[in-house]
Amino acid sequence: MRAPTPRTTTRRAGRAARAAVALTGVLALTALTGCADHASGSSDSAGGTGKVKIMVGGLDKVIYLPAMLTQRLGYFKDEGVDVQLLTESAGVQAETALVSGDVQGTVGFYDHTLDLQAKGKQVESVVQFAQAPGEVEVVSTKAADEIRSPKDFKGKKLGVTGLGSSTDFLTKYLAVRGGLKTSEFTPVAVGAGQTFVSALQQGSIQAGMTTEPTVSTILDKKAGSVLVDLRTPDGSRAALGGLYPSSSLYMNTAWVNGHKDTVHRLARAFVRTLRWMASHTPEDIAAKMPADYQQGGGKALYAEAVRNSLPMFTTDGVMPPDGPATVKRVLSTFDPNLQNVDVDVDKTYTTEFVKDTAPSSD
Repeated sequence: MRAPTPRTTTRRAGRAARAAVALTGVLALTALTGCADHASGSSDSAGGTGKVKIMVGGLDKVIYLPAMLTQRLGYFKDEGVDVQLLTESAGVQAETALVSGDVQGTVGFYDHTLDLQAKGKQVESVVQFAQAPGEVEVVSTKAADEIRSPKDFKGKKLGVTGLGSSTDFLTKYLAVRGGLKTSEFTPVAVGAGQTFVSALQQGSIQAGMTTEPTVSTILDKKAGSVLVDLRTPDGSRAALGGLYPSSSLYMNTAWVNGHKDTVHRLARAFVRTLRWMASHTPEDIAAKMPADYQQGGGKALYAEAVRNSLPMFTTDGVMPPDGPATVKRVLSTFDPNLQNVDVDVDKTYTTEFVKDTAPSSD
C-alpha cells in the first residue's frame, strides 16, 4: 500500500476538523432546542417537565389560595414540575395571558372557559378548586340605606375587579335577576385589596363585588356591610340557583392534550393541597401563606378570612355535576355571546386528571 503523502494527510485532517465543527454545531443546536423546549414547558417526559408558567388572577386572594399554598407546601417540587406563579389583579387579565400564549395555565374562574368557547377559543378546567364563587357584594356604610337589594343598583357605581372579570359577570347577573338592565348601573374597575376599600370609603363606588381578605378588612374597618354572600355552597344556591364552580386551573385544550404527564403532575399537587386544607385549621393554612397576603389586617383577621372561605373549596378537585349548567344559565342571562352560541359545557372541563389521584396521608 502506498504511504500517504503530506498533501493527502493535510486534506484528511481538514475534513476531520470540518466534521468535528459540524458535529459541534449540531450538538449545540440540539442543546439550544432542548433549552427552548424546557423554557416553554413543552417537554413532557416521564422523568420531569420544563417550567410551567401559571397566571393567577390575584395571588393574594383567598379564592385562589391553593396556588401559592401548593408551592409553599412543596407539592409542585414533589411532583417534579417546575411551576412559576405569576399574578394579575383580575381574572380577565389572567385569561388574556393564557390566550396570548404568555403562560401555560391560569388559576381563575371556571366561567371564563364558557365565555372563551363562545368566542371561538377552546380551554378547559383541569382541576376545580371551588364549588361556590367565594365572592361578596358589599355596600358602603354611606349607601346602606339606599341599597338594600340588587334591585337598588339602578344608577349606582358598582365596583368590580376588572371589566369582563367574574366579579363583573356576577354583578350583572344579580342586577338582571333584580329586574334591571345591565345598562342601568355603572361597573367600575377598582381591583381588590386596598384599592377596593379606598374606592368604597371615598364614595367612588357605592357597592361592589370582592373577595377575602378584602371583605373581612371592610367589615373590620366598618366601611361597609354584606349584601349578598357567595362564600358558601348554600349562599351560591340561594343567590344563583345552584353550585357555581369558580376558582380552577384552566388551560388551552390543545396544550393539555399534548402534555398529559405534566397536567397529571399538576393535578396531583393541587388535589394534595385541597386535601391538606380540608384536614387543617384556618390558622394552620394562614400560617403557611406570605405575611403580605394579610393586606395589613394581621394574622387573626386573615385566619378569619380563610375560615369564611373554606366551605367554597372542593376536597378532590372534581367538577360538581350540576355546576357547569348553573354557570351557563347565569352567563346566558346577560352575555350576548352565550345567548347566540350554543356552548358545549362538556368541553369546558375534564375530570381525567383528578379522578385517579391517590389520597394523601398529609
